Amino acid sequence: MAKNWYVLRVQSNKEETVRETLERKAKLEGITDRLCRIIVPTERVSTMKAGRRRVSERKLYPGYVFVEMDAEDDGSVPEKVWFLIRETGGVGDFIGTEGKPTPMKPHEVEKLVGEAERSGEEAPALKVDYAPGDQVKIKQGPFENFEGVVDEVQLDKGLVRVIVTIFGRATPVELEYWQVGPI
Repeated sequence: MAKNWYVLRVQSNKEETVRETLERKAKLEGITDRLCRIIVPTERVSTMKAGRRRVSERKLYPGYVFVEMDAEDDGSVPEKVWFLIRETGGVGDFIGTEGKPTPMKPHEVEKLVGEAERSGEEAPALKVDYAPGDQVKIKQGPFENFEGVVDEVQLDKGLVRVIVTIFGRATPVELEYWQVGPI
């Protein structure tokens, strides 16, 4: 029997609950040798709001849990493991064909495990999806609904300088990155 990784479809926003429940049930049933690892890959995202940086976890694959387990020689899920997983609340089904789960390919597993290990590292840099020259619309503040062009992005402060035309004149406006959106 070979250990393979499989993708389990679960109810959205129940990924962590499903993972914890499966781990607890596997220990109680004594099948941790068959149901080895269960992970929900996340990334740490840093956001700025009102001048304060906040770090939060974001699921990389919402609605999916990744399971490493020993499959039978024919590729099917062992009966005890199958019932344990199917009887867990919030679980949909395995990704696969004809009721048989399809194991992940080695390069997919490498990427998945790498992402899971990186998620425990220190807080990331601020994620701002704007670059100078991008067209944006101001979503909040005194210039709400104005459109402009990004002039500068100040990652360290979480600010975006946007050139807005006010009364026929190009005027730079400094905004927090969450106050603007793409057009």
